[in-house]
Amino acid sequence: MSEYPKVKQEITNPVNENIQALAQLFPAVVKDGAVDFEALKEELGNFPEVGKEKYELNWAGKQNAKKIVQEDVVGKTLKFIPDDSKNVDTTQNLYIEGDNLEVLKLLRQNYYKSIKMIYIDPPYNTGSDFVYKDNFDISQEESDLAEGHVDADGNRLVANPKSGNRYHANWLNMIYPRLKIAKDLLTEDGVIFISIGETELDNLKEISKEIFGEVNFISMVSRIAKKGSSMGNFFSPSLDYLIVCAKNKESCKTFSEPLSEDYISKYKMKDELGPFVIKGLYQSSLDPLRGCSNQRYFIECPDGSFAIPPGNSFPEIISDGAKINPKSRNDKVWRWSQESYLSQKHRLSFNKSKNSPLLDENGNSSNWNVYTKQYLHEIQEKGYVPSNLIDENTNSIGSKELKELGVDFDFPKPSTLIGYLARIIDFNSSDILLDFFSGSATTAHAVMQLNAEDGGNRKYICVQLPEPCDENSEAYKAGYKNICEIGKERIRRAGEKIVAQLKEKQNGQQQLLESEGAIVNPDTLDIGFKVFRVAYSNIRWTHDAINNTGLTPIEEIQFSQKDLLDFMIHFTDIDVVYEILLRQRDIPLSSKVEQISKIGNRTYMFADSYVVCLEEQITKELIEALAAIEPLPIKYVFRDSAFEDDISLKDETFRRLQALISRNTGESKKTYTVEFI
Repeated sequence: MSEYPKVKQEITNPVNENIQALAQLFPAVVKDGAVDFEALKEELGNFPEVGKEKYELNWAGKQNAKKIVQEDVVGKTLKFIPDDSKNVDTTQNLYIEGDNLEVLKLLRQNYYKSIKMIYIDPPYNTGSDFVYKDNFDISQEESDLAEGHVDADGNRLVANPKSGNRYHANWLNMIYPRLKIAKDLLTEDGVIFISIGETELDNLKEISKEIFGEVNFISMVSRIAKKGSSMGNFFSPSLDYLIVCAKNKESCKTFSEPLSEDYISKYKMKDELGPFVIKGLYQSSLDPLRGCSNQRYFIECPDGSFAIPPGNSFPEIISDGAKINPKSRNDKVWRWSQESYLSQKHRLSFNKSKNSPLLDENGNSSNWNVYTKQYLHEIQEKGYVPSNLIDENTNSIGSKELKELGVDFDFPKPSTLIGYLARIIDFNSSDILLDFFSGSATTAHAVMQLNAEDGGNRKYICVQLPEPCDENSEAYKAGYKNICEIGKERIRRAGEKIVAQLKEKQNGQQQLLESEGAIVNPDTLDIGFKVFRVAYSNIRWTHDAINNTGLTPIEEIQFSQKDLLDFMIHFTDIDVVYEILLRQRDIPLSSKVEQISKIGNRTYMFADSYVVCLEEQITKELIEALAAIEPLPIKYVFRDSAFEDDISLKDETFRRLQALISRNTGESKKTYTVEFI
């Protein structure tokens, strides 16, 4: 075999994927792998006579922002930082340090259509905050120099003062590619919530409609961020906003807000079906002449009399359910139709009254009021539609949470806000929540709290640029050099506090119950997280001659010549394994990576299905051992250099393992499941 499949250097190729998707929808527009754009326009009904002008949001740099979305992250990977992580053997949570655009691109392959909920709190562009500037083609040193933050920041950040002539454009260029990629990560029923201030509210609303589709724009929600403020020139700013979009609104369940304890406490009456409240069956505001022709009828009362709403027209027959069409607006009606009444009599409640507005069968004042029962269990099952004004999750709650944890951070959102949003979208017990502007890691706190309440196994992915703390800030004085250090410490302390609270309730013999009635076990609650950091690639994708490693003689002897040929300086095997993992579709970064020590010191498996063999020499005995792994892996990855010049062994290895895998998976089409680096 002249050529063998190689592990691809690129993480993903959005352009090729889009072309393939177009070919499935419109086969005639893709010819020899290229798109005929004129043919595509015609497929979409855009013929020459149709005008070119259209309504859209434009700004300086938009085309470049679109281009950035399509560009791959070349020469970057995510490096596992075990010493900064917690409970690495069991946790499924991730904390990733780095530019969120790079991270989103690196995760696109692994989490494509896998994220149920995204919450982000990006810079509000008030003139004093920062925006990201995306330039991945130049070196880190050149980037630092260009931005003027070499000594102070060392990160891809630039100030965006209001005096800048591209003030809004800079912000739009920052947010556009991130939202575009975020859409790819959402499940079909996934939802994104974006916190924003007044400055960019209108722009964000329009850009969200463009990216997610106007049909998938759900709402703009107002939130009371603070109370009692006297700041401001004309009005005291007390609100911020949430832009809410769905990946596919048709696939989303209707939002439903859980009932509060105050709401539940109103259900004081009870019968064999459970607690209920009552509501008058007669409402004077109903217009009898507008679709209410079958809503005027007799109802038999407990004493044998009959009740009917006020009016001048009565049914000819005096019997339960006998009806008459209203003849004027004076002939009032019930809320229920006759059919509903006859089928749901068991839901009625009667109260004696001396001042009832109802009439009896003789046209006199009735001695009864008639009510319908609304049962608590029915409302609990479906909840109630949430308001587009959130007034109970102010920033002061977030500040109090951090103060209780001994962590300092400016303007944190409360974890109760994230928990509330998760509940209304039915964020289930195994779903993933992504926050790629994670700040003080409020999202991680909220997910742990949700799991503590019902025993769920929800997971979070927090992404944050390690932005340096101001040297005059309390956080810096407390020892936190950057925002990531604050976020990670907040997760550690919040997790321990939640577990301690659960144990305290258990020790006090207070059962914390899930909805199904099972006790939440604090020992199984996932309060851990794996830390990853954006780093340069560990793999030498092109084997150029290495004239100078930059290592001292003592350092150089730690690496073999093959390792220096295949990998970058200071690599680790685990780094290489994770870099290969990032190139697999639908394999979470949280997947377990383990060494297969019975086969070799440098052979690893991840996700129980992928084998990465980094042994420096391949032998027939090693291949026999790899072929005997049960259950059989679906992919093997080898080093090219490990076969040296033994082409026949490489060919035999490829064909044997390929045949085993194909037979095991029952695939008839040709697929490469043995790859080389």
